Amino acid sequence: MSLTGVLRTGVSGMNAQTNRISTVAENIQNASTTGYKRTATEFSSLLLESSGTGNYNSGAVETTVRRSVGEQGPTSFTTSDTDLAINGNGFFLVQDGSGSQFLTRAGNFVKDGTTGNLVNAGGFTLLGYALNADGSLPATPKLTEIKSGATQLQARPSSTMTLQGNLKAGSATVTTPSATSFTTKTPVTTYDSLGNKVTLDVVFSKVADTAAEPNKWSVSVYTQDATPALVGTANTISFGPTGQITGTSTFALPADGSRPALTLDLGAMTQLAPDNSPKGVADGSAPTSSTGVAFGDDGTVYTIYADGTRAATYRVPVADVGSPDQLQPRAGNIFEATSTSGNIELGFAMQNGLGTIKSKALEQSNVDVATELTTMIESQSVYTANSKVFMTGNEMLETLMNLKR
Repeated sequence: MSLTGVLRTGVSGMNAQTNRISTVAENIQNASTTGYKRTATEFSSLLLESSGTGNYNSGAVETTVRRSVGEQGPTSFTTSDTDLAINGNGFFLVQDGSGSQFLTRAGNFVKDGTTGNLVNAGGFTLLGYALNADGSLPATPKLTEIKSGATQLQARPSSTMTLQGNLKAGSATVTTPSATSFTTKTPVTTYDSLGNKVTLDVVFSKVADTAAEPNKWSVSVYTQDATPALVGTANTISFGPTGQITGTSTFALPADGSRPALTLDLGAMTQLAPDNSPKGVADGSAPTSSTGVAFGDDGTVYTIYADGTRAATYRVPVADVGSPDQLQPRAGNIFEATSTSGNIELGFAMQNGLGTIKSKALEQSNVDVATELTTMIESQSVYTANSKVFMTGNEMLETLMNLKR
């Protein structure tokens, strides 16, 4: 056994505890950092081969730093609609100014005053998929920055007209349905692509029944002006013996100029004894500015407009990797995928084991300050003991050197 080996072993022990106290310091300073994941130092022995049974070469200790990324921190609730927390597995996908993508659990997003993008405290922009006008996901969705509403006026053209109410059972048959010959007419206000109001008349006419289609009605849609023009015909609808609609109840109306194509939904109509009482409503709105966004648990982002309406405009994906604890941390409370963590897989909240997205909530650090202080005291004691080993070895070496005198 070499006395210099004892010195090296003591130094190795002190270095190991230095690493440990460094992680403790980082944990304590980030105890209030949103989405921060605790760092821990683990030790493993490094043994040296000894020659013979009577000699022993003291080894050293190796340190490995690990982050408990997969361990969720407590959730706190806020008053901001753009504060987000993931309850369960997964990460938000964000990007920096150069377009590089990272993962994070820090959902403290705010609207950037210049771009309108949602940016967290680390300066990273939240990414998501832009939705179609009807709120559906495109066939080939592309990631884009999520904006907290547009600053300019925006018109939302109508895409769906929905009618509900009753058509009177036993109504007289209309021989030739037209814009002026009908059983009942319902005006519905729609909006074209420029935000202009376009009122359409939905005309119901009781027509002769057939054995295959009893209780049959003709449905047509006309423009509402001095000379009504046929917008589209839904042919016929039929009702069953209990007054509920049977067969096809949804019909397509073609586009015309600035007025987009419409879907006419009659599924809620009935044919019962009371008088005719159909009522209709269409989506869309006149030009209006947006006031902010709201988030659903499934990650759908709704743009809120000044008139109180809202529309699904984005959907936030949830990212995950095979081994979250193997992710590489980067400055700004973000993580980067590595060969040991596995590739980034994108999905949606509440699907395939991924968590839910909570608005007006933030995930806090998973650091327990009491545990860190205990570790600090323990590390200090072990460091002191290692320093005593070094000092003792040094004194023994000095005694050996004094034998020559």
